[in-house]
Amino acid sequence: MIIGAGSGNSIIGPQHDNLDIAMIERGKFGGTCMNVGCIPSKMFVYSALVAEMATHGPALGVDTRFEGADWPAIRDRVFGRIDPIAAAGDAYREGLPNVTVYRDSARFVGPKQVAVGGEVITAEKIVIAAGARPMVPETPGLSTVGYHTSDTIMRLDELPERLLVLGGGYIATELGNVFGSFGSNVTFLVRSNALLRNEDDDVSKRFTEIYRHRFDVRCMTQVLAARREGDEIVLEVSEGGVHGEVRGDQLLVATGRVPNADDLNVVAGGIEVNSRGYIPTDDQMQTNVPGVWALGDITNPLQLKHVANYEAKIVAHNVSYPDDPRTIDGRLVPHAVFGHPQVASVGLTERECHQLDIRHVSHIQAFSSAAYGWAMEDTRSFVKVIADPDTRLLLGVHIIGPQASTLIQQLVQAMAFGQTVDEIATGQYWVHPALPEVLEQALLGL
Repeated sequence: MIIGAGSGNSIIGPQHDNLDIAMIERGKFGGTCMNVGCIPSKMFVYSALVAEMATHGPALGVDTRFEGADWPAIRDRVFGRIDPIAAAGDAYREGLPNVTVYRDSARFVGPKQVAVGGEVITAEKIVIAAGARPMVPETPGLSTVGYHTSDTIMRLDELPERLLVLGGGYIATELGNVFGSFGSNVTFLVRSNALLRNEDDDVSKRFTEIYRHRFDVRCMTQVLAARREGDEIVLEVSEGGVHGEVRGDQLLVATGRVPNADDLNVVAGGIEVNSRGYIPTDDQMQTNVPGVWALGDITNPLQLKHVANYEAKIVAHNVSYPDDPRTIDGRLVPHAVFGHPQVASVGLTERECHQLDIRHVSHIQAFSSAAYGWAMEDTRSFVKVIADPDTRLLLGVHIIGPQASTLIQQLVQAMAFGQTVDEIATGQYWVHPALPEVLEQALLGL
């Protein structure tokens, strides 16, 4: 039994042809990433990047300008490509002779007993890959104003003139940037003192500065209540202790995501959950119940698709070969934020090094110090590298700027193979004048 057809759907392979498989999915095949997450959002992000670049052409002597966005055309291009993929995945699984697809919510009613619709099904081996859902704060009046989450905002019928964004994490900053780049007036309402607070402090500070120049960013702001007045959404806020109101046409609630373990009632199946609602697993992705595995967003707060895909490969093997299990290696998990600018990170932040009392050295290198960054006239992007002064191994890498999500991969690989700062910086050729030279310079700076 596989609960969830996101990364869980990729588990089924030829080695499972001898198994009678139940696939349970209450939504669309492909899960969050394919339908309401990373794939459609990054398609919007790319269109937004084109719009943003058009506004900067004149500064480089190029006669370009942004004259507006055809939102319905952008939206229809995205989902016109995505929706058929979800339907095709569903049809393919339906066509397999050993797979039965259940299109309903699942709920544990006993050990390895799951109620689906009007029946209870059982299985010797169960994989829980049911993901997570948007978290909505219990703010008075919020439930009645017609807010959106990342699940629904990308399918709006028209571009809002004024968009209110509740939250300052990666979902908020990515989608807020999309609408802002297309012409919406975007207001971010953030409880903390900066955007992307989980990033390295230097990155978070720079990112917040950049967004303040582009959008209305209100930090240290608490939403007290919400109401609707005609076509307007009105939020009562406390900003630094001062009460006031903020008005908009649409509201995006992007305050985080919560795992779906409670929806599944996994405790009825004897499956443990931690204090944050996630299902703990061992290094083989097994839960505390033998024969029950869990993977993806329902198991840990990282909630990254590349993590879920990696875990699905481990589970796919271990389901069929329990006597020769594979284990996960979660030491180095990179992530990226596809705002404008991009942010990418792997390893420890400097704040975490201080908290863990880890000896370290750090260095920040501006993109403009490399020839390509200079050619771009980039004055705000940088690479920050953190290393152990004794072993000379990298502890963390943090990048803010164009192509950050691509640039970081070279150093992720170097960290995974245990190369020292000196080996990475001097033991290979760096293409000149390509942007990766800023990585070389950052390492040499250590």
